[in-house]
Order: sequence, then structure tokens, then C-alpha cells
Amino acid sequence: MPLELGVWRIDRELQRLNVTSLEQEKRLEDFLAQDISIASPYWMVIGRQVATDYGKLIDLLAIDKDGNLVVIELKKNITYRDIVGQLVDYGSWVKNLDDDDISKIFNDYLAKYHPNRKEVSLDTAFREHFDLDQMPEELNESHQLVIVASSLDESTERIVSYLSEEYNVPINAIFFRIFKDGEREYLSSLWFIDPTIPNPPVKGEDKEPWNGEFYVSFGHAENDRRWEDAIRYGFISAGGGRWYSRTLNQLEVGKRVWVNIPGKGYAGVCEVLEPVVKVDEFKVQLADKETPITEADLVGPNILKNKDDEDKAEYLVRVKWLKTVDVNKAIREKGFFGNQNTVCKPLSKKWQFTVDRLKKQFDIK
Repeated sequence: MPLELGVWRIDRELQRLNVTSLEQEKRLEDFLAQDISIASPYWMVIGRQVATDYGKLIDLLAIDKDGNLVVIELKKNITYRDIVGQLVDYGSWVKNLDDDDISKIFNDYLAKYHPNRKEVSLDTAFREHFDLDQMPEELNESHQLVIVASSLDESTERIVSYLSEEYNVPINAIFFRIFKDGEREYLSSLWFIDPTIPNPPVKGEDKEPWNGEFYVSFGHAENDRRWEDAIRYGFISAGGGRWYSRTLNQLEVGKRVWVNIPGKGYAGVCEVLEPVVKVDEFKVQLADKETPITEADLVGPNILKNKDDEDKAEYLVRVKWLKTVDVNKAIREKGFFGNQNTVCKPLSKKWQFTVDRLKKQFDIK
């Protein structure tokens, strides 16, 4: 049967407080966006009114301490059953988001709702919010679907329970009520199913000395930077904002780099030849002549679109490729290291495992 939530005042005589209407769901959405801990202290909001590829908007998107996504949808003016279907549809979209997608959602969220913090990276915000030394190495390995409502009808409760218990669909509901005592209002919450509490990463856990091998995330995209260009002209790159590209400055000349294409796998290993430069300063060999890459025949010419913008421009690092494979042959194994930052010097045991496996796969000593 539908759950009932009540509050009683007991300081004078037992008196049940009246339940009042939230007036509109946006008010509750504002509460959650302001302080998501009223739903869970283990979440951080990373998106609001997030547009999916299917023309719908997710009310709130959060991330938990394990790096998994949480889709939060308020009931609003649709039927109880329809919100379940809508939420499952959102889940089908969210499950395919990679690190770059999640970072972009977070950047858009800050730009629109917190412009004074728009330069803060997801990595920095996550570590500050959860008081951790580093983000989880892999994001969005799973996700949760959460209905927010004042109540559910019996049929919807049965559907949510059935999906959760019989098919392990990560769906739940949290009920909020506002109680009024004179001029004061009180907000209460109750979970429909006891939520799973994520195990937070422990500071200093699973750390090793850096092995001298760099990790790079290369965002290959259909209409953006392309892996084919990187191989042909000998570079790795990042752009679209300084917090994406600034970590390229960490790369040291002469060091080896293992390049991961998010969502695909490891597609190359190279040696750094020169420090990072802006795209319009990068030269390539064309017809036995050193020529700006801006004049080269590129599969992904969009890396030039922001060349006059210091902040959003693409930045390139010249490399010598030791071994590469096509995107569709990228190497991906369970347990491999992954990170949303463009460049990092991993300290986890998983990184050494990844490098050892890749050396065998690429036949590199």
C-alpha cells in the first residue's frame, strides 16, 4: 500500500502537523539543487534540466562517491506509471555517457547555474565536495534512477518493487512532504526502498609510486578531433576550455604516453617530443616543407574552429608514435585504468596492471 509520512509536535501536547502542498515541483527541484544532501549525503549535483539525445530533459543529474550517475526526476504533471517509463528511458541514455560527456554536462551546469564557478573542473569539484584525494578512476560504471514525489499510487509501487527486486533495475523513489506549524514549514523525506550506500574511496588507499608512464585521454569524435589526424601528423591534443587542455603541460619531453580513447579503449603509445603549443603554432611536414597544421588536410578540421580563442583553442603536443591501432581495434579490458582528465600521472596499482597488459598487447618493452 502507498507509504504514509506524518510528523507530530510533542513539546506541549501530541499534535499532528498539517501537510501542505509544495505548490509546484520547481520549488522542490530548487531545494534539491541547492542542497542534494536532503536526499543523500553521498551525491553531488552535476546537471540540471539536462537535454538527452531523445529531446527530453532530466530534472537533475547527480554523481555519487563511487563515480556513478544518479538520474533524479520529479513526478510533475504526468501519471505515476508514465514517470517510471520516462525514468527508464533516461537510464537507457545515461548508461552510454563517457567521461567527456559527463564533464561537459557539469561544465554546462556551472556556466548556467553557478557562473562564478564556471572554471572549476569536475575533478576539482568532486574532490572538494567529497573531501577526497582523487576521483574514482572510472566513471559511470553503473547508475541509479530516482523518482521524487510526495507519494506513489499502489500500482506504481508494485512496478518499482518488481523492477528492482526481480530484474535488478536500479530504480527507487524518495518521498518529500512539507509540514506546516504556524508560520514555519518543515521538509521531511522517506525512501521507498532502503538506498544502497556507496563505499567511498579511502584516502591513500591502493597507491604506488608513479611508474614514469603518462596516461592521456584523447577525445576522438565524429565532428571534432580525430584519431586519424593525430596518427598522421604526430600529436595528442585537447581543447574546448583551459581546464581540458591545461594538463597537457604535465607531459615531459622524452616520457612515454599511453593514449586511451574514452568509450573505445587504448589505441596508441608514443614518446613526447616537444612541449604543448596552441593549434595555430603547430607545424607539420607537407611536401617536404614545414607548414602550419591550419593548412593541412584534416579529417577533423573542427580542431581549428577556436584557434583565435586562447581559452577554447585546441592545444597540441608533438609525439613520436611507437605503436597505434584503429579506433575500432582499440584495446579495452576489464580492470584497465581510466580517468576523465586529459593527462595524469596515475599512482594506483590498476595503472601498473594496465601498462603491463598493454606492453604485451602492443609488443612494447
